[in-house]
Amino acid sequence: MPAVFLKERSFIRVAGAEAEPFLHNLVTTDLASLGADEARPGALLTPQGKILFDFMIWRDGPGFLIETDTAQREGLLKRLTMYRLRAKVDFAAEDLNGVTVAWGDAVTGGAEDSRFAKAGIVLTRAPGEHGSDAAALYDELRIASGVAVSGRDFALQDAFPHDVLMDLNGGLGFRKGCYVGQEVVSRMHHRGTARRRVVIVKGNAGLPASGTELTAGSKPIGTLGSTEGDIGLAIVRIDRAGEAIAGGTTIQAGNVEVSLSLPSWSGLSFPASADEASA
Repeated sequence: MPAVFLKERSFIRVAGAEAEPFLHNLVTTDLASLGADEARPGALLTPQGKILFDFMIWRDGPGFLIETDTAQREGLLKRLTMYRLRAKVDFAAEDLNGVTVAWGDAVTGGAEDSRFAKAGIVLTRAPGEHGSDAAALYDELRIASGVAVSGRDFALQDAFPHDVLMDLNGGLGFRKGCYVGQEVVSRMHHRGTARRRVVIVKGNAGLPASGTELTAGSKPIGTLGSTEGDIGLAIVRIDRAGEAIAGGTTIQAGNVEVSLSLPSWSGLSFPASADEASA
């Protein structure tokens, strides 16, 4: 059972009589359906519908734990406090250092990550250091599962939730009331206008650095994110990628020829034509 300690993760505890309705009406995650031992992705959006902060969230006693990148925690804490107004809710930066992710048949304890569950993998998250396996093991699993993270696969305030598959991995609630940015996200969902998606990249050699442009012929189609050897993630225009694949056009990351695939669990496919992309 691999267990990897991710040290650059921190926690915010959200408690109080109105903690659940406050968060439910603010973030993208549908907390009303969140199970007791389930961790789901979520985001606080800009009014324009882009991801301002991203995180994992799970129930902890009567309240919630929000796990986010350490570099984001103070900014997220300030933004939550700004929205509090008169709500009966309290926030605290938890004195917990890092999170341990563990996966495999024998895994026990922690909150099960819904993003990996979609891919048929039982992976749990638990605060603190409980494992010493190499971080590369987790990155390889994450990349193979099509799980994108901010800072490595996309920049905050530059991506919509659909771009990083939040509409499919449990991070977006479409049966809940309004939240910040909800109108834009809902319109994108119901009109089927999401064109940028996370794809898995396989190179015919080691992949170049994160941030390298992906091209089909001479046309840019996306940007490379996380990499481990010859595999990686990228957010691409799937309409342009689909056209290239259908036409037999070579796709490259820098000078490395690559093939692209959408995560199998997503149910998505590359549109083969402009008409199909707009259907």
